[in-house]
Amino acid sequence: MDFPIKPLITLLAIVNPIGVIPFFIHFTRNFSAAQRKKTARVAAATAFLVIALSAVLGLQILEFFGISLASFQVGGGLLLLMSAIQMLNAQPAESRAHDVDDGASRADSGASIAVVPLTIPLLTGPASISTVVIYAEKTRHVWELGVLLGYGLFIGIATWLALSAAGRIGRVLGQTGINVMTRLMGLILAAIAVEVMSDGLIKLFPALGS
Repeated sequence: MDFPIKPLITLLAIVNPIGVIPFFIHFTRNFSAAQRKKTARVAAATAFLVIALSAVLGLQILEFFGISLASFQVGGGLLLLMSAIQMLNAQPAESRAHDVDDGASRADSGASIAVVPLTIPLLTGPASISTVVIYAEKTRHVWELGVLLGYGLFIGIATWLALSAAGRIGRVLGQTGINVMTRLMGLILAAIAVEVMSDGLIKLFPALGS
């Protein structure tokens, strides 16, 4: 496994809590301070759970459906690339227009938006789940899987810190600063996506590696 940096960088790039801050501020604009804190905690905990379950159960699910890891790598790499392109346009990696609209309407009605759409799909979605499963397959020891789970915990804490300080971060960086960071993360993610896809294609077509 590409310890200790690559899995963490990939997850940070695709989850990108800073990029979701404008949506968090928009969704919670009518919330009390206590409601915003609770929303940040629930979103962070859910993000960790999604990553942890993907790491522990992802490979078993692939085996159940008879999907080869090489095929999954190509598909997952394509998802990563699509997410990267979206981030290069200064949009959250997993978002779609109706997800944002749904979040706004749920916030206006007083419903919790911490899980959907804030965490799923704006923070974690198919691309991030695919990434975790691909790296989980590369683990050869229990401690390596533990490190991957630790990365999930790190992402959860980073999400909680970012959302808890959303107002201050938004004022310091502004929309332009957040867009620049999102595009930078997208560029990193695009390079990683190409690497993941090429690895899967070489496994499917060994002649490509010769």
